[in-house]
Order: sequence, then C-alpha cells, then structure tokens
Amino acid sequence: MRGPEEAILLRAFIGEDDKYGGLPLYEAIVLKAREMHLAGATVLRGPIGFGHSNRIHTAKILRLSFDLPIIVEIVDTQQQIDKFLPFLDELMSTGIVTIEKVGVIRYDRSERQR
Repeated sequence: MRGPEEAILLRAFIGEDDKYGGLPLYEAIVLKAREMHLAGATVLRGPIGFGHSNRIHTAKILRLSFDLPIIVEIVDTQQQIDKFLPFLDELMSTGIVTIEKVGVIRYDRSERQR
C-alpha cells in the first residue's frame, strides 16, 4: 500500500435552485472544473439542510422543497485548487466554500493488471 499524498478538498455548499448562465450552479462548477482539468468533482444532494436564510430545505413529502442542499466536492493539488478559486468566485453569488488539507490514496486497478 502506498502512503497518502497531500491534497486539498474543496467543498461548495449551495442550493439546488442556484443558477449560473442558465445552468444549475452545481453543473456549471463541475463543467468548469473539468475544463480546467481538475482531478475530479462529485455532486452530493442532501435530503435536508438550512443555510443563511435559516429556512429548512427538505425532501419530505409534507414539506416539499425543490431547493435541496447541494455539496460539490473537488479534490486536487493546492496549485490546481488555487487556480480554480477565481472562477468559483465568479460562479457563486450565494453559498459557502470550505477548503481543507486531506490525505489521498490513489487506486488504479489498470496499473495492477499490466
């Protein structure tokens, strides 16, 4: 087993209804990350949450909300995340971003089959 590499985990906490240029904001973030050749991005949809408005957003039938919490996670090197931040600043008008150092262990099964 290889030891972990140091990387940066960026999380953008936004709402499902947030938009940028006619696209859902989460999609615009992922497309920009791909365009910039970042290592990868994942979008997570939360069943319940609240933000600066203090209003509960939930998927429960009795309190149906279409603006569910969304988290976009991106992991890459410090240098790549630093390059991405100005574009993220342009894309986001509301929400919060967290950045933390993480250890990453990469697996590529195709390397083992050679």
